[in-house]
Amino acid sequence: MHPFLQALAHYPDSIYVHHSKIEEQLPMHSHKKHQISYVEGGVAFLNTQNNSFFFPARHFIWIPAGLEHNVTSRTSVKMVHNLFFPADLIPETEILKKAGIFPVSNLLMEMINYTQRWNGDILQTDAEAFEFLIALRNIILEVAKTPFPVVLPTTTNEMLRPILKYIHLNVDQPLYLEEVAAHFGYSARSLSRLFQKNIETSFLQYVKLTRIIKSIELLLKTDLSISEVAYASGYNSLSAFSYAFNQIVNQSPAAFKKQSL
Repeated sequence: MHPFLQALAHYPDSIYVHHSKIEEQLPMHSHKKHQISYVEGGVAFLNTQNNSFFFPARHFIWIPAGLEHNVTSRTSVKMVHNLFFPADLIPETEILKKAGIFPVSNLLMEMINYTQRWNGDILQTDAEAFEFLIALRNIILEVAKTPFPVVLPTTTNEMLRPILKYIHLNVDQPLYLEEVAAHFGYSARSLSRLFQKNIETSFLQYVKLTRIIKSIELLLKTDLSISEVAYASGYNSLSAFSYAFNQIVNQSPAAFKKQSL
């Protein structure tokens, strides 16, 4: 077992606090505590067996106990703040049974930053720290109502994986079902079935989600204008980009960028 996971499991009843550059670069793993992670600077992804969750600035990731996962980053990350709660300290709700991305309020961000004075196990005997973390947990339960809607399905299917990689590498180019199918030796109908069978989403929806994730990354880590972000994400007009972004993120690109500053 990885030394970090050993340390995490040492006191089952503790709240474990850990601040690092990225989640110890762990491979796929699970643990018996619920986890929240807040990334300060950079762009990160939570990867599970079935999905890739993109979490942008001002959002935290919720990882329920027992879920196989790892966290990766495509950019340099200033800090990842991790809190691990024993399962019996978190009420079981339908939303928290699954991984999800949730917004970070100003109060929650301040409280997460405050936890940097601690590292490791916080036991009930550490009364001040433990009570603070319970108060932080209560804030988490309040904000964890509506998850961020951008979730990209993944697969271990060896026939589909190179096609998904091709989409990611060419997301700034026109991507048509018939042309991508022909490139990989499929009919359009066969490729559609491959998508539906393995990731339960259509080719068009997968391309749209990939474009929106690309656009969010560009909005957060570059000074490109919204028009430039639209074209770099594969859209041929600002209006088409804004419409798709609104459909998936439930706000305009400009509002999203302003909120994330």
